[in-house]
Amino acid sequence: MRILYFSRDYCPHDHRFLTALAQSGNQVYYLRLERGSRQTESRPIPPGIEVIEWSGGKREMHFLDAPRLLMEFRQVIQRIKPDLVHAGPIQTCAFLAALSGFHPLLVMSWGFDLMKDVDRGFLWRWATRFTLKKADWFTSDCQATYQKALVHGLKPGRQTIFPWGVDLQRFSPNPRWKSPDRGSQFIVFCNRSWEPNYGVDILASAFVNVARKRKYVSLLLLGDGSQAPLLKSIFSAGGVIDQVEFAGHIPYEQLPEYYHKADLFISPSHIDGSSVSLMEALASGLPCLVSDIPANKEWIENGKNGWLFPDGDVDSLENSIFYAMDHRDQLPEMAAAARRVAEKKADWKVNFLSLLDAYQKTVQQGASRRG
Repeated sequence: MRILYFSRDYCPHDHRFLTALAQSGNQVYYLRLERGSRQTESRPIPPGIEVIEWSGGKREMHFLDAPRLLMEFRQVIQRIKPDLVHAGPIQTCAFLAALSGFHPLLVMSWGFDLMKDVDRGFLWRWATRFTLKKADWFTSDCQATYQKALVHGLKPGRQTIFPWGVDLQRFSPNPRWKSPDRGSQFIVFCNRSWEPNYGVDILASAFVNVARKRKYVSLLLLGDGSQAPLLKSIFSAGGVIDQVEFAGHIPYEQLPEYYHKADLFISPSHIDGSSVSLMEALASGLPCLVSDIPANKEWIENGKNGWLFPDGDVDSLENSIFYAMDHRDQLPEMAAAARRVAEKKADWKVNFLSLLDAYQKTVQQGASRRG
């Protein structure tokens, strides 16, 4: 099958999909819509993927670029003659693909497109409904986004819902995290992007209150983002910046050792699908403390493999961190439960097969539409 994979930028999730697709026996073409100011993936495009050159993918896309890119997209379609287009997010890549009139079209939600962008105004809602109506098949990584898609016009029965998953061999438990030689040290870990959607400022405020009272607690932060000045000002004003380690962007290959350093993973995200970071933490046997947004509830059973706190509630997050610190005896059992959940639901090698099945259903639905 000749597959055109059309994505907004190049991020770790794109690398994950393209790597698996390169090994699937299909001919895969990669089309990139834009190049953002912050690049989060340093690994090259996987071998076996043919990158399509066009005027897109070189800078951030602007609204006025759409007519030219639509014309070029149609030219790309005529040139490579794909059997299927796999496109997302919904209001950008998938919208352009839908406007082109091409079928079969698999529309993939990236989470934020249905959980946030659709509410940015009338044109965003219209583009969402138009795209979902034109889709031959739909895929997303959680029930929360699927329910949103139904609200905005997706026809039931044309969906494949599966969490993207993680490498369960790369991300696996390491018993050193509970070694007695750690003493009283307690490490909180977060690797969510420092952007408003992900609520790291909520974590910063809660951590200040915790760290003032418990000098043996530390916060390990990965990544960066537009909120960097805000976060550092919160830590500095709170007098706890010495208890925060800013590790920056680290290579994907080193990620497991950062999960192994931690006692508790925190994701304070306001908007998410099935978070890959959360799945990595679960696979690493790490108890998780996460906001109670719908997608997180699909993974965390409160008091079993982690805890939930009300989204955006600094006081509740603070109290939950204190609770985890004061009940360390519960952490080994929670760690084992976290790993069991990952093994049951987050195996990328298994879950990726759902995408290949979605391709077949997309093609079948496209043929039915033409017929």
